[in-house]
Amino acid sequence: MTEYERSRTLPALPELVFDQVADPGLADRWLPHELHLRPESPPAVTVHEDDDRGGHDVAALFRAEPDQMRVEWGTRADGHYAGWLQVAGIGSGASEVTVHLSFFDEEHAPDRETVSRALDESLDRLGEQVGMRTQDTG
Repeated sequence: MTEYERSRTLPALPELVFDQVADPGLADRWLPHELHLRPESPPAVTVHEDDDRGGHDVAALFRAEPDQMRVEWGTRADGHYAGWLQVAGIGSGASEVTVHLSFFDEEHAPDRETVSRALDESLDRLGEQVGMRTQDTG
């Protein structure tokens, strides 16, 4: 099993950050550009991954736990992949966001550089989305 984790501080209330990540309809705004989430019957979703072969769809699950400020996801049929995102308030209107990814099948796991780039890109995009919402509400 291969695991990755990355954290980022965002200058926004944790509720605002969680609202952004908990809505699967908004996921394309903060996921890496090559991943697209299509909500189905909750908690079922389809993840489309663009790749050099034109892309493919993967059946997945996406669950938001508002009382824990946590979102969890993973592949449905094969169990190769799972992840979670945790939002925590750190005072003064700021939040810490932690993303954790687990790849259970080494053969299908992306390389470390690809995952690191995707995590950074996702957290950057999430920060931009939350920043826009903060400006809109402020």
